[in-house]
Amino acid sequence: MMGELTNHLWQSTLFAILAGLLTLAFRKNRAQVRYWLWFSASLKFLIPFSLLLALGGYLGRSPAAKSIAVPAITYTVVQVAEPFPEAIPPTPARTNQDWLPIALFGLWAWGVACIALMRLRGWLRIRAAVRASIPLDMPFPVEVRSSPALLEPGVVGFFRPVLLCPAGIKERLTPSQLQAVLAHELCHIRRRDNLTAAIHMIVEAVFWFHPLVWWISARLMEERERACDEGVLESGSEPQVYAESILKTCQFCVESPLTCVSGVTGADLKKRIIRVMTQYSPCKLGFGKKLLLLAVVVAAVAIPVVLGLLNAPQIRAQSTQSAAAPLPSFEVASIKPNRSRDTLRGAEWPPGRYTATNQPIKALIEFAYDLRDFQLSGGPSWIASERYDVDAKVDDSRAAEVKKLSFWRRRDQMRLMVQSLLADRFSLRLSHKTEILPIYALVIAKTGAKLQESKPGKTHVGEEGEFSMSKGQLSGQGISFEGLVHLLSWCLGRPVVDQAGLKGNYDFTLQWTPDEGPGAMAKVQTDAGPGTVAPPLPGSSGPSIFTAIQEQLGLKLESTKGPLDVIVIDHIERPSEN
Repeated sequence: MMGELTNHLWQSTLFAILAGLLTLAFRKNRAQVRYWLWFSASLKFLIPFSLLLALGGYLGRSPAAKSIAVPAITYTVVQVAEPFPEAIPPTPARTNQDWLPIALFGLWAWGVACIALMRLRGWLRIRAAVRASIPLDMPFPVEVRSSPALLEPGVVGFFRPVLLCPAGIKERLTPSQLQAVLAHELCHIRRRDNLTAAIHMIVEAVFWFHPLVWWISARLMEERERACDEGVLESGSEPQVYAESILKTCQFCVESPLTCVSGVTGADLKKRIIRVMTQYSPCKLGFGKKLLLLAVVVAAVAIPVVLGLLNAPQIRAQSTQSAAAPLPSFEVASIKPNRSRDTLRGAEWPPGRYTATNQPIKALIEFAYDLRDFQLSGGPSWIASERYDVDAKVDDSRAAEVKKLSFWRRRDQMRLMVQSLLADRFSLRLSHKTEILPIYALVIAKTGAKLQESKPGKTHVGEEGEFSMSKGQLSGQGISFEGLVHLLSWCLGRPVVDQAGLKGNYDFTLQWTPDEGPGAMAKVQTDAGPGTVAPPLPGSSGPSIFTAIQEQLGLKLESTKGPLDVIVIDHIERPSEN
């Protein structure tokens, strides 16, 4: 949550800076152009970049869009758009700092409450002025009311606006001056300035801690009044008469107490009078600047939507996939419910055989498709609660072929056969989609890799030696770097991608203090293969696994995000006993 908020803030800040730079290119043009640029910067604080990506993903579910989905394109873009990934989970010794997010949230809520109370106070004052007002007979498109309060002329309301004038204004201004004031307020009504000001007030309340939000507020006020001044002068009002009307209004009125009330005396009064009296005439937008504005609008909205479209879920039926490339399958398989209520469970895959004891079907699916828990969704509740014993094997000739494969290649073949078993015996049907999810990138630490390369002749690149896993310990002899990456994924419960680029086979020993969490290590192969399960280490106060990897192996885990396969269970049935 904190990482997503940080990414949204820096994206909105960058967008506002770019909008500000763009206003410099239009400084000689009409004020309404700059006003809408600043308002778009304000609106960006309410629209996260990820929301537009999600919109593109939703549109990408259409059949026509699926044919162009390219998840790899958006992976790099998401990495750039989210430079602050989730922090690596803290070790148990640091859990006493969980009060910090609560304190920050409390501070933010206090600020929101203060801003809300200030706005409420102003609104109540305006409401009281409206209630105390009386209708005023003036030729104006909306209702005009006279208020005894000492307020400047201002428009109140969004959809049914009312022009509120101070009592006696008709006696203080000449008819031409009054007409100029009314023309100014009519510009506010036509531009719907009250509505856009109210939207920015929401931005101020939610992001009160961001100084750029208040800078945008000042720029909006300045350009709003300047745009109305330009509109009044373009309507034919005399500059001197209009300037006098502003000054006379200021003599007996105060500024509007509520930001969303559009008045006549806002912004820098001196600059406004100088512009009015010098008859400043803004330049019209040329073709080049119109094209620039169009390009900016398209880039700000269309690009993230298109990126989400390209990263849209690519749903494909398992039956279609199987028809194109039939999966290897077991010769015989026995599946029986386990009602022992035993808490111990495990799985083994010696060459040509797969056995699972007291395993939920959800665990079988996760093994078959190499998933973590957060990559699987859907399905009935019994897939996690009911336990089964599975014993499946291939014929002897096939077992001999499988035995020649390296451990990881053999594991991949076993996964495919379990997929076939699930489709055949459980009538499992799945939908696949690609999402950008948290992963770990394994890189070489600044100290350099400390892995010991296996002695020549013991193993060859691509072949697997032996490894031992336990709670808080991982050791290997002649393990390829690819195998080490797989083992670390098991230990961490999150996919690990190789960005170190190391080749060869290595000997290593890794010891750490295990995190007493839900990600308990499952039993791996113990029979006729490289994988063994050693007794768990006694409790210790050693380093976390992240520190141990860096200190003992010379490698480093970096938390990031990347495209991962996510599976949705569309259909599954209980198997018949045999």
